[in-house]
Amino acid sequence: MEMLDEKMNGGPPMEIIDDVVSVHDHEAFAAKHLPDLGHDVKDFQVYTWRLSNWKKLEKKLTSPEFDCGGHKWRILLFPFGNSNAPPNDTVSVYLDYAEPKKAPEGWHACAQFALVISNIHDPSIYTVSHAHHRFIAEECDWGFTRFSELRKLFNIQEGHLRPTIEEESADVTVFVRVLEDPTGVLWHNFVNYDSKKETGYVGLKNQGATCYMNSLLQSLYCTRYFRKAVYQIPTEDELPIESVSLALQRVFYHLQTSDQPVGTTELTKSFGWKSNDSFYQHDVQEFNRVLQDNLESKMKGTKAEGAIAKLFVGKMKSYIKCVNVDYESSKIEEFKDIQLNVKGMKNLYESFRYYVAEETMEGENKYQAEGFGLQDAKKGIIFESFPPVLHLQLKRFEYDIQRDAMVKINDRHEFPFEIDLAEFIDDASPVRSESWLYRLCGVLVHSGDVNGGHYFALIKPDRETRWLKFDDDRVTPVTDREVLEENYGGEPLNGHLYPMQRNQLRTMKRFTNAYMLVYVRDAMIDEVLAPFKEEDTPAHLKRRLDEERLHLEAKRREREEQHLFLTAKVITDDTFARHEGFDLATFDEKNWPQSDLPTFRVLKQETYSVFKSRVAAHFELPDNKVRLWVLVNRQNKTVRPDTPIPENEPALTVEVIRNNMAARQNDLRLYLDVIPDPSKPDPPPGHIMIFLKHFDTSKQTLFGVGKVLVSRNSKVQDLHPMINERMRWTPGTPLRLYEEIKPSMIELMKPKITFAQSEIQDGDVICFQVEQAEKELHDLEIQGLYSNPIQFYDFLQNRVMIFFRPRYEEPDCDHPEFSLVLSKKHNYDTMSQRAGEYLRHDPIKLRFTTTHAANGAPKAVLKRSLNQSIADFMGSAYVSPTTTVILYEKLDVSIVELETKRSLKIIWTGIHNREEATYPFLLPKTSMIHELADHLAKGVTLTPGGANKIRVFEVSKDGKTQKEFTGSEMIGNIPDPVELYAEEIPREEFEASEMDKVISVFHFHKEVSRTHGVPFRFVVKPQERFADTKKRLQARLGVSDKEFSKFRFALIQVATFKQPSYIEDEDIIYDHKFAPEDCLGLDHVDRSGKGRLGAGEKAIVIRG
Repeated sequence: MEMLDEKMNGGPPMEIIDDVVSVHDHEAFAAKHLPDLGHDVKDFQVYTWRLSNWKKLEKKLTSPEFDCGGHKWRILLFPFGNSNAPPNDTVSVYLDYAEPKKAPEGWHACAQFALVISNIHDPSIYTVSHAHHRFIAEECDWGFTRFSELRKLFNIQEGHLRPTIEEESADVTVFVRVLEDPTGVLWHNFVNYDSKKETGYVGLKNQGATCYMNSLLQSLYCTRYFRKAVYQIPTEDELPIESVSLALQRVFYHLQTSDQPVGTTELTKSFGWKSNDSFYQHDVQEFNRVLQDNLESKMKGTKAEGAIAKLFVGKMKSYIKCVNVDYESSKIEEFKDIQLNVKGMKNLYESFRYYVAEETMEGENKYQAEGFGLQDAKKGIIFESFPPVLHLQLKRFEYDIQRDAMVKINDRHEFPFEIDLAEFIDDASPVRSESWLYRLCGVLVHSGDVNGGHYFALIKPDRETRWLKFDDDRVTPVTDREVLEENYGGEPLNGHLYPMQRNQLRTMKRFTNAYMLVYVRDAMIDEVLAPFKEEDTPAHLKRRLDEERLHLEAKRREREEQHLFLTAKVITDDTFARHEGFDLATFDEKNWPQSDLPTFRVLKQETYSVFKSRVAAHFELPDNKVRLWVLVNRQNKTVRPDTPIPENEPALTVEVIRNNMAARQNDLRLYLDVIPDPSKPDPPPGHIMIFLKHFDTSKQTLFGVGKVLVSRNSKVQDLHPMINERMRWTPGTPLRLYEEIKPSMIELMKPKITFAQSEIQDGDVICFQVEQAEKELHDLEIQGLYSNPIQFYDFLQNRVMIFFRPRYEEPDCDHPEFSLVLSKKHNYDTMSQRAGEYLRHDPIKLRFTTTHAANGAPKAVLKRSLNQSIADFMGSAYVSPTTTVILYEKLDVSIVELETKRSLKIIWTGIHNREEATYPFLLPKTSMIHELADHLAKGVTLTPGGANKIRVFEVSKDGKTQKEFTGSEMIGNIPDPVELYAEEIPREEFEASEMDKVISVFHFHKEVSRTHGVPFRFVVKPQERFADTKKRLQARLGVSDKEFSKFRFALIQVATFKQPSYIEDEDIIYDHKFAPEDCLGLDHVDRSGKGRLGAGEKAIVIRG
């Protein structure tokens, strides 16, 4: 029996004093002490067990069994405690599932219970604790290790006339509710949970913050008509990381066939996203539109063409209809989703009715009807048709003008399982008489606030399948209550929760609510969600992924069998010649990647002769020309060839060689010695094998130049002629020889003593350089170069690879990503100098920022004044230095000046609201904004005869209005980063009369949230028809007639959350009662490619 300490899912033990209820009044007692958890009760039972002679009871007791909910239970009691507390101090009591081993495999029971010890004469004196638990084989008892202190039970407590345990007797009672578990996962701990087995579906892995994407992908996957259409896009010749269509097909196929959660890395790579893009949470609606636009373009000219429009596109009509004359102006447009208000709306019907509510145009706001003059009119929107799959975006995120920030609307907003939308179809529509009943098939949920949170999806895949929760990598069944009530938002309705749980639930619910609903038209469900057939999956996709699966299976088997194999790495004379570092190759150097060596996967029991033949065949050499030496780890931390492997032991295996002859590494490290003359395989007696490296002062390189055999008793200077001959240098060229003893010890050798006296042995490394005059060596050092191997080896010991990336720009030819090999001893100036040489940019005008190793995000700007070494800012020794990334900025000013001055860039939009140029300024931090404007005025051309005034401003986070500076702000106090704009104030605005109104104007495309360009201010005049207002707008913007003809104009009323109200030529917008936040919106295509998003979001781009 497993004991779980402090097994409490409920409240703490409590002494009952007031509001007395008898333990014998079962219903009243349960109502008081078993709070309503919101689940249906399958069975309720009460069992009482009387105990006497308490002080003589055994240490552990179990009551007789009783039945509840089809399960057998009993009370488990430790009269003197079951904990590390002093003995005889406490009582421990639990509800125990009787005989769990006899229960069917996979059994579970969800029970809520209260355990009570009460007085045998007065059942109103008791101590009680309650809890709830999912009883399973591994956790078959649950309760309270510290139920009560014994002394409190034996002594009379305040307010009582008797103790709980009287005459050493007491009643131990358990109240048990076995609860219905319709989903099978109530209070599940999800250890070893199998989504595929339990639901038939699998989840998607979260890459960091991609739960928003996962929830939408699961919804689209379950829309089977959409899945079939995606499968119809031809992708046979494409690569998944370059093709969104293929990558999405692969995700869908894996969701169909896998029994494990599916990854989406391939898909996001096909979008052109980098790894850190997976840590940005995006707007699901925006992501859905961008993804659908991408797929729609790929479907053109294929069998799938038109599928997205058929599934998701409906039509709506915006109209103005005169009340007293027969005149109507209308326009029909397509939509892929509908944005509905939540704020102030009780339910979905109210949101729809508000969406189509007519606005009366009367009094000062009459409509100018062509041929009829000013008329009372009704203005509104009505639907011509709804699509088979209706995506409803609930406006949970709104812009708050007071805070200049996005906020989340957590108000309660109800939505039904089915909704009849017939009342919202235009009476004149030819499809008015059809059925417009829709069934809820998907709820996408956001839990959190505007700054972040978690997303998941609730989906009903077809008529027969139950509702499922898709929460990243887990899929679970859910109840109807979990689909509807728990995602309406607002306060929970259940008021019967005890304090601790009520607070937790309220906090959770307040921020967890639906933000997107997917309804499918009832008449088309059988087509949209038709069962998926084998032939619906493209044969080429199935074939390709089955091959990959076999390959992965082989890899898995290889991993499982890895213990039977070892890896052999072979150094050759060729790899040595390319090696620049210590020893003959790099293996375990912390600061540098391993050498790329020929590698063999070898069965541990393979004999050496078989292995040697494989190696010889690989290098196209006869067996008798190959001798393999074992490398060992010497005590001085070098790795050197030590001894040749014997050829005369037929039973010798590679595992024995690795264990007995080599360093006990995971891999076997070898040197391939090619024998020049197989008739003389053994070296002459008394000879040793020495490896040579050449340090070239002119090239600043150190590379291997092979090996030589020398007599132990010959002198070190006898190497000179051998080296000169090998290097094809003039005989007699003077040389200096150094022994590579260990990384931190490189010593000049004495030429006149022998190798034996120098303690040189097989596998040692000698480095040589041409002897140069002192002046030449001095000149090298003045240039910051290395004049001898000792210095160069010191550099090698401290070298690191630093990766440089542009901080703000996407990498391109002007702002490349690059890497430099530097020494940890180099200081800031050396790094800056080297980076400046690479970028061809003045080093003093480069600013560097360190990064977080985990995600590459900016960390801290490096200060030149500190002149730190690279080791100082590389970070913790626990992080591999090969991953050190530094961000750089190319500045127009010296970083020295930046310490007392502020560098600002102003985007100049001139008189025509066009981003004409960016002007950089470097001014003292104490300068005022009006001084900044004065400096700008000297660099721009203002309109002759104009107002000669400049406005400096920021753009509000929603992109709709300007935030103008007064002029007296100090530039050093403006928060960083900041995007500043400036424009010439038009004479018309400067000279506007008291009767004129100055309003905000912004640019958007289709959806008000998709703003672009720069907002501006504009004068509207009394009694001016909008046809004339447009002419002044066109002049203000300076655009051609052809381009301006594509503009549409809408009044945006932020306070009422109304849909855009498009303006007709006869309207007089002056008559609109402008609230401070109301704007005029210009609806046109963004030609700049610089769209904006609210709340500092990053725009979604899908490139593949």
